[in-house]
Amino acid sequence: MESAKILIVDDEPDILDFLKYNLLKEGFEVYTAPNGEEGIKTAEQERPDLIILDIMMPKMDGVEVCRQLRSRPGFERTLITFLTAREEDYSQIAALEVGGDDYITKPIRPRVFISRIKALLRRSERTVEEESPNTVQVGDLLIDRDRVSVTKGDVVIELAKKEFELLYLLVSKPGKVFSREEIFNKVWGTDVIVGNRTIDVHIRKLREKIGDHYIKTIKGIGYKFEF
Repeated sequence: MESAKILIVDDEPDILDFLKYNLLKEGFEVYTAPNGEEGIKTAEQERPDLIILDIMMPKMDGVEVCRQLRSRPGFERTLITFLTAREEDYSQIAALEVGGDDYITKPIRPRVFISRIKALLRRSERTVEEESPNTVQVGDLLIDRDRVSVTKGDVVIELAKKEFELLYLLVSKPGKVFSREEIFNKVWGTDVIVGNRTIDVHIRKLREKIGDHYIKTIKGIGYKFEF
């Protein structure tokens, strides 16, 4: 996916130039925006394959930008990764909770940065290519992969992109215990490095949205879906 379109949103001109330079060298089509409001406008116009958001920005921070984009048609599966300070655990959790796919900690090292971006794009390509049923009905839950939607009875449940993928994986084999390693590999991919709290955050959010009795914790191993 070397011709992928990438949007960088950051209020620091030096960071924008630095990231843009390194991405252009790899053959990507790159767009930039100096703040969150402009970032949303540019995203709507250009429809990038991947968006890089700085969390700390004036007017509108990266978390709010992600939240707004995820609620708009056409951005349900757009890759979004955040730039965060190394010790900002709360920011990293917030980024995942609103539907971020990954986060990259500062200071940014060019080779690591490019590697993470390519890994995200490769993972996205594999996900699209995988064949699977369009819809899955489990109990009162109807999961539609084409529409990235979940309906519980007559109620539509809004899920972030990775929340949906995690639920879809668990529902694909009710009763099967998925280890944490297996979940990481299938939902985030072996190429993507994410924080240790990532699964816990997404499981908690899923339980809040669909009900806490569907997903069972198997202590020391992982999770399974029951109905």
